[in-house]
Amino acid sequence: MKPIIAIVADDLTGASDTAVQFVHAGWTTRLSVEGAREALSTAVDADGVEVLAVTTQSRALCDAEAARTVRDNVVRLRAAGVTRLYKKVDSTLRGAFKAEIEAARLAWRDDAIAVVCPAFPATGRTVEAGVLTVEGRPVTETSAATDPVTPVTESHIPTLLGCGHVVPEAGESAQALAARIVQAGPVVVVDARNDEELEHLARAIAELGERVVPVGAGGLAAPLARVWADADQRSPVIVVVTSQHSAARAQARALRADGATVWMPTLEQLAELGRWEAWTAPLVAELAQSPARIETLLVLAPDGCHDDLDADTVAERLGALAARLVMQTGAAGVVATGGDGARQTLLALGASGIALVDEVMGGVPLGKMTGGSAAGLPVVTKAGGFGSEDILVRAVRAIRNRRFK
Repeated sequence: MKPIIAIVADDLTGASDTAVQFVHAGWTTRLSVEGAREALSTAVDADGVEVLAVTTQSRALCDAEAARTVRDNVVRLRAAGVTRLYKKVDSTLRGAFKAEIEAARLAWRDDAIAVVCPAFPATGRTVEAGVLTVEGRPVTETSAATDPVTPVTESHIPTLLGCGHVVPEAGESAQALAARIVQAGPVVVVDARNDEELEHLARAIAELGERVVPVGAGGLAAPLARVWADADQRSPVIVVVTSQHSAARAQARALRADGATVWMPTLEQLAELGRWEAWTAPLVAELAQSPARIETLLVLAPDGCHDDLDADTVAERLGALAARLVMQTGAAGVVATGGDGARQTLLALGASGIALVDEVMGGVPLGKMTGGSAAGLPVVTKAGGFGSEDILVRAVRAIRNRRFK
């Protein structure tokens, strides 16, 4: 496997704090202490490296030399088959800031757009009205202004770069923000005051496809690593809820409100085999025609009780249906609420267990199925009476926002 994503940073520590964001999102990542020539000469194919971070050691170079070094690295990475580029820059604007961004953009593609946002709220860096601030102060009022090697003389990034500027609007969709970025020119600075705005920007960047060159620090890299993981997934996440606990019902409603497609039989359809088969057959057939149009499919047990229906039958039928949907759609993952339903789903897929990877939140594990016909499939299991109202939404996103092999 050739690297999919390249990170080009002007120093080693910058490459490291950006590359680790991709590790958190599940990408197989390698950090090189050298440039692209040396990094690509090692056996990245054999190691299955998906994200390759290289260092140009160009922060202290003059503009012309820094631009040449960045250009050479990007050209090599592009020739090696990399399809996405992240240009890591200093979060306080030090170095040959403009020269490196322009060199990376021109070397990437003829129609490339550089989207610049060095905000890193976790470290006090934000961009508002185009001005980079550090702990609330313009960067030129901090120690970066007196850096002995690369002093920063301008806090207003659009002025520094001589480029366009876009301010995200409240309630604006990612598609609308992406459209305004395109209209603003080949190099565009975008504001971000917090992690939520960085997440929104990352989704807009994803809308622009492979032509975009995101430019930033570890702050933008974190949501972008998740969004790019999601962009590579075209299959639905299957959610099966067999619990009738009030918490599970509220969580199912929240998932529906988030856009999930819901399949819920009546009690009579679930109780009688003939009715069950008559209900599932057309739904499954319709899904087979266009599985990609559904991002999340919720298979939900109906409320109430029926004289001819017990909890075991509910779990077996819904679990078997969820397993069938997994195999038919090549699902991106499974979320199961209700212990019996989760167990029946795994048994129907022939799974022998779950290799735990992480947690969506405390008590809600994320893992990969072991054994059976869906080995390696991401899976989240959750007790019916447990978790916040948005936990199913978060569980689906945990699967989509992580790179699984």
